[in-house]
Amino acid sequence: MNHINSRQIIIGDVHGHYRGLMKLLEAIAPGESDKVYFLGDLIDRGPESCEVIEFVKESRYTSVRGNHEQMLLDIVSGQNTPPQIVQKWLYSGGQATIDSYKNSCIPEEHIHWLQSLPNYIDLGDTWLVHAGIHPNIPFLQQNSNQFCWVRDEFLSIKQPYFSDKQIIIGHTIAFTLPNVEPGQLAQGQGWIDIDTGAYHPYSGWLTGLDIKNNLVYQFNVITNLSRIRPLKEAVTVVEPEHFDKHQFGKKITARNDNSNVVKKSQDNKQPPKRRFKLFF
Repeated sequence: MNHINSRQIIIGDVHGHYRGLMKLLEAIAPGESDKVYFLGDLIDRGPESCEVIEFVKESRYTSVRGNHEQMLLDIVSGQNTPPQIVQKWLYSGGQATIDSYKNSCIPEEHIHWLQSLPNYIDLGDTWLVHAGIHPNIPFLQQNSNQFCWVRDEFLSIKQPYFSDKQIIIGHTIAFTLPNVEPGQLAQGQGWIDIDTGAYHPYSGWLTGLDIKNNLVYQFNVITNLSRIRPLKEAVTVVEPEHFDKHQFGKKITARNDNSNVVKKSQDNKQPPKRRFKLFF
């Protein structure tokens, strides 16, 4: 196989798995001319969010903003953040982020760096965004509420949003989509989803996509296995008609087991107490 010398590597949702990320990058072995991009959700759920942020911040790599970064930033920017907003983030894996910092303090420099992350990156024929684009809202009126959070409306589009760009997303674990097995990527109309659920016990796969050479690099944080596959073997095509608006929550809940995915409590247990400082 003839490889293009200068690669564009896109890495899916890391969710605090620093050691897994290091193993993945070891396999990818980025060179000086290669560009590495992250699709957001660097933090939460996994045990090493602090290390992930520090590594990406200090590297020559870049990242878009994910909904988990946005949740943290919403708390930071609010003068009187309602307790339920804080608890939502903690339940969504934020407590693991807090615990990854010494004395449970997130340094101001990390907050400032997260605030600097763009909502999307345009690479010409490839467009990077965490969640997608809302097809029914004018593009210039969209912000992090759409780019970091949209799901059903974007994934079920019946024709590509861009005629000349492939959209690469994370946010939605690919195996929660119709007929997609754990570890597989998902492809719809003009988009490819490379969030393979690194934190999830049904998967464990962290994915890097070499978009120029159509190669998929993966490392499993549970089994410590690594693999490289052609994109055509690693992706499952999802047809728009296979979507229904209740599909996502049902499938992810059924496969939660002991993961950190948010689940509605069936008892009267009190939420965990807020026990952190946002920065020094």
